[in-house]
Amino acid sequence: MRTVMNSPGSSFWAGISSFPEKGTSTLSLFDIVNTPGVAADLSHISTPAKVVGYLPPDDGLKKALAGAEIVVIPAGVPRKPGINAGIVRDLATGIATTAPKAFVLVISNPVNSTVPIVAEVFKKHGVFDPKRLFGVTTLDVVRASTFVSEILGDLSLANKVVVPVVGGHSGVTIVPLLSQSSHPLPSGFAQDELDKLTNRIQFGGDEVVKAKDGAGSATLSMAFAGAEFASKVIRAANGEKGIVAPTFVNLAADKEGGGALKKEIGDDLDYFSAPVELGPDGVVKIHGLGKITEHESTLIKAAVPELKTSIDKGVSFIESSKL
Repeated sequence: MRTVMNSPGSSFWAGISSFPEKGTSTLSLFDIVNTPGVAADLSHISTPAKVVGYLPPDDGLKKALAGAEIVVIPAGVPRKPGINAGIVRDLATGIATTAPKAFVLVISNPVNSTVPIVAEVFKKHGVFDPKRLFGVTTLDVVRASTFVSEILGDLSLANKVVVPVVGGHSGVTIVPLLSQSSHPLPSGFAQDELDKLTNRIQFGGDEVVKAKDGAGSATLSMAFAGAEFASKVIRAANGEKGIVAPTFVNLAADKEGGGALKKEIGDDLDYFSAPVELGPDGVVKIHGLGKITEHESTLIKAAVPELKTSIDKGVSFIESSKL
């Protein structure tokens, strides 16, 4: 399998393509600087993957994408939405013209806008398949699991706790369904404590930025979360069944499930993060919210207008761009 990836905080990304007869994979990296060195570093890890790094000269982007089956885009400048929009647009154009059938995993923030940007670029090139485009919201799930395990006083549970997180991938659009946690919160957990926990999950990125004195944002935890989701997509593509993961998707990827979800949230949004069953062709089924509390319903109502604004910004950006 051939995978293409970017590095967070830059314009670097990568793709994967299969070589089943050799039993190996290729990881292609692309960035405006340093990619050969990063590739050399990664190539020393004991995996069956061949790692190649490309730079912009000599059609580096096209070479990185050639034959890619999965493309991961964590490219961009931390917390610079306008700059990231242009970077993601240009990368999406490269994918549309070189690897239009690839699964595309978008990490670049703001995901609520960058996923629609990729979709609109693909639509203009006539290659949009909503089943193969994903916004990676896994870090919200990872944070929720970790923070709940801290409250339970047992960090060994961190990789066992499962908390569905729906909505989007920024601030109030992040809605943790704590009532559905696989490991319930302590009995008597007060409303103010619930509010604090919810806020920490929603604004966990700010906690990292503050700890880094404004000199950076979440990169290591995001890399872990991105790898977790990419692994699930790869496993599903290889035929493993029953894999479900929250991800920000176009609800047209599953008209029945997406339509039912729109009724649950009470709005005709085109994109929403929800638990999604993955398969060889991408999205198999979009699951609904399940039984939620009045508190969680209020959080979703607060998320919807923010999501609408962010989605519209992404769409408008491409409508006003020259591709």
